Amino acid sequence: MWKRGLTGYFRKGSINKMSDKISSYLSKSLIVLAVLIFGFFIFSSNSVLRSLEDFSLLASAVDSGQELFVAGSSNIARESPNMNFVQNNSLVAVAPPMTIDVNTLGSMIGGIEEDDGTRKEILEYIVEPDDTLSTIADKFDISLSTILIANDLGSKSTIKPGQKLIILPVTGVIYHVKNGDTLGDIAKTYKGKTTEIITVNNLSGEGNIFVGDILVIPNGKIQVSGSSAYTANIPVGSSYFIAPLAKYTITQGLHWYNAIDFAAPCGTPIYAAAAGVIQRVEYGWNGGAGNYLRILHPNGVVTMYGHVQKSLVVPGQNVSQGERIALVGGKPGTTGAGISTGCHVHFDVRGARNPFQ
Repeated sequence: MWKRGLTGYFRKGSINKMSDKISSYLSKSLIVLAVLIFGFFIFSSNSVLRSLEDFSLLASAVDSGQELFVAGSSNIARESPNMNFVQNNSLVAVAPPMTIDVNTLGSMIGGIEEDDGTRKEILEYIVEPDDTLSTIADKFDISLSTILIANDLGSKSTIKPGQKLIILPVTGVIYHVKNGDTLGDIAKTYKGKTTEIITVNNLSGEGNIFVGDILVIPNGKIQVSGSSAYTANIPVGSSYFIAPLAKYTITQGLHWYNAIDFAAPCGTPIYAAAAGVIQRVEYGWNGGAGNYLRILHPNGVVTMYGHVQKSLVVPGQNVSQGERIALVGGKPGTTGAGISTGCHVHFDVRGARNPFQ
C-alpha cells in the first residue's frame, strides 16, 4: 500500500472538492481585503477633510488677528504632546487624550498669565532722570498719594535717579496681614470693597488670608502714612536667622519685598532660616515669584523662599532651623521659575529686618 503513488490515495471527485474549497477561501479573502481597503480610504478621506478644516480655521484665525497661543480658538484643541521613541531610533510626538488650558500652559513654560488688561503685581520702579513723583504716578495711572503712602514719603519729599519706589497696580494702599485679621475687617478699616480686594490680590473665592500676606486695598483710604516698604516691627537677634543656602553668592541686595537674592546652582538644597511651621506652598506664576513656600516662625515673623524648583515640605509641617525645605530653581523657561534671570532663591523677611541686607 505504501508503494502506491500519491494519485492512488484520491477517490473520485476529491480533486474537485479541494478546488472548490480553495476557490471559496480565495473569494472570502478578497472580500475581506476589499473591505479593509475601502475602510482605509474612508478614514484617509476624513482625515484629509479634517486637516483641511483645521487649516481653514487657522487661516481664518490668522486673518482675523487672533492670538492663537494666548487666547486660542475654541474650535482648536490645545494639546501637549508626549515625545516617544519608536524602535529606539526615531522620536515622534504623541498627543495624549487631554487638553491644556492657557493658565496651565503659562505655568508650564514659566509664567504667562491670562491678560485681562489689569496689572495685579506690585512693581519696584527705579527712578530715572527727570522723573518726578507726579510724572511717575501718571505713568502708572495711579494717584500721587498711593505712591507717597506706599513709600513712606511726604508731600514735600524729593526723589533722585536710581532710587527704588514701590508701585501698586491700582490706586490704593498696602496692608500687611497680622494675626487675627479678617478680610472683612481690613476692608472696613480702609474703606475698601472685599470683592475688589479678592480680585486684585488673586485670592480664593473664600478670601483666605494668612499672616504675612501683603494685600493691595483698591481705593483704600488712610489718614497717616502707611507701613514702610520694609517693615521691621519685631526685634530679632542677629543669630535668629541663618542663610537659606550653605554656599551662595548674593546677586541682588535689598529689594521688594525686604528680600535678598542668593544665587546657587539649580537643585541646591534650601534650608529653613529658623524653626517654624510651613504656612504656604504655592506652585505656578504667583505674580512673578514662581514656586514658593513660606514659614511662620514662633515670634510672628514670616520668611518666604521664592523661585524654588521643588518643595520638600507641606503646609502645616513643623521644621527645624537648618532643615532642608526645598531645592533652588529659577532657571528661565522652567516650570515655576517666575520672573528670574538665573538659578537663585528669593529670601524675604516679613515683620522684621532682613539680617542679610
